Amino acid sequence: MKKVDHIGIAVSNLNDVIPYYTDTLGCPLLKIEEVASQKVRVAFIDAGNIKLELLEPMDSSSAIHKFIEKKGEGIHHIAFGVENIEQRMEELKKDGVQLLNDQPQKGAGGALVAFMHPKSSNGVLYELCQKQ
Repeated sequence: MKKVDHIGIAVSNLNDVIPYYTDTLGCPLLKIEEVASQKVRVAFIDAGNIKLELLEPMDSSSAIHKFIEKKGEGIHHIAFGVENIEQRMEELKKDGVQLLNDQPQKGAGGALVAFMHPKSSNGVLYELCQKQ
């Protein structure tokens, strides 16, 4: 793992929460994009030494929608930057870590991503994130 790349935060509505991060906290909004494969709209917030990734579900089948229904809005995942995601996934599997993905998926910002099952990481959803 290179570093913590970002923290994913599940929100019900980007338009309602972005002013808190930009106006109240004074963090710049970098961009907003849709990630159709994950069924989310994503707002990237620059929080200085780390990015915050605000995740809004695009429909009720989105994993983020299900997360919000079950746990409410809040921290969804912590993403670690990696250089070779396939290699890192294989290493984790050999160490007995259960992954939620068999292959890397296309994520926000064009990154390749894969998730570690929270049962393998003390209840925390971790993401592997390889920037292109």
